[in-house]
Amino acid sequence: MKIAVVDCGSGNLRSVVRSLERAASECGVEAEVEITRSSKTISTADRLVMPGQGAFARCMAGITGIPGLADSLSEAVVTRKRPFLGICVGMQLMASRSTEHGHHEGLNWIPGLVDTIAPTDPALKIPHMGWNSLSIQNTDHPVLKNVPAGSHVYFVHSYHVICDDKQDCFATTDYSGQVTAIIGKDNVIGTQFHPEKSQSVGLALLRGFLEWRP
Repeated sequence: MKIAVVDCGSGNLRSVVRSLERAASECGVEAEVEITRSSKTISTADRLVMPGQGAFARCMAGITGIPGLADSLSEAVVTRKRPFLGICVGMQLMASRSTEHGHHEGLNWIPGLVDTIAPTDPALKIPHMGWNSLSIQNTDHPVLKNVPAGSHVYFVHSYHVICDDKQDCFATTDYSGQVTAIIGKDNVIGTQFHPEKSQSVGLALLRGFLEWRP
C-alpha cells in the first residue's frame, strides 16, 4: 500500500508518518509512507493523509501555490475516490470556507463552514488544548470501529468545522459547548484532534483508516 502524506507546509509530518507506519505494522499491512508535494506521487497513491497546523489560509496556500497539486488532489480524491484522511487544519481544508482571519475558500469536499469555537464558560481558554472525550454519532463507520465512545484524544485548535449536513459530523467533543471532532463523507474523513498524539486511540483510528474500503 502506498500512502501519500500531503505536505501543505505546516510541519509535524514525521510524527504522522511514524504513527501510520506503526498502525500498518499492527494491522499487518505492508505500507510505503511518503511525505510529498508531488502531483505524480499523489496520483499513484492508494491512500492520502493531509495533516495541517496553523492558519487555514496558509495551509490552503500551501496547496494552491504549487502548480498542479490542487488538481491532482481533486482527481485522486473526488474522481478516483481514493481514501483520504485530513488531520486538524487538514480536516478544515475539506470544508467549503473559513472565517479565520478573513474569508477563505476551502476544497468543498464536505460542505460546511470553519468558524471559531465559542465555549460558553468564559474561564475556558482558546485555543482549546489538551485531552477531551469523544461523543461518536456515526458508530457504524469502519474507520471508527475500534474507537469506543468516550475515548480521550488530543486537541490543539481554535476553529472547527460546522457541517451544512449534520450527518457529515461523525463525532463531537464538549468544551463548554459542542465542538466538531470528526467529519466524513463518502471516501473522505477528517479529525480535528491529532491521532498521532492520541496514543492507543489514535493508532486504532489509523488502523481503521488503513483497513477501510469505501
